[in-house]
Amino acid sequence: MKTIISTDKAPQAIGPYSQAVEVNGMIYTSGMIPINPADGTLVTGTVEEQAEQALKNLKALVEASGSTMDKVVKTTVFIKNMNDFGKINEIYAKYFTGSYPARSCVEVARLPKDVLIEIEAIAIK
Repeated sequence: MKTIISTDKAPQAIGPYSQAVEVNGMIYTSGMIPINPADGTLVTGTVEEQAEQALKNLKALVEASGSTMDKVVKTTVFIKNMNDFGKINEIYAKYFTGSYPARSCVEVARLPKDVLIEIEAIAIK
């Protein structure tokens, strides 16, 4: 059975997709970008500021699904510039501690709304 996860504590979908989906106790999130869900504004500052907002959004979505960040088993991080990898790691480490999830990090040519980072996750419930 598939359950759609939705919360106003993370940015609303900007296309024909769900914020997250639960299937058989697994949570699959869409990519979270640095949009402030309170007012819909895009965080356009440094990569660290954008990473912080994207991870806040991801955390809110994971928690809305009934899970927690320590139950995230896999993340995929899409970044505009691989030279920002270290800066992003510093912010990322504030949200994941102890037994870290598996992770892929990919440099991409362009992201939605021309942001610098997008993060998606898979978690257990």
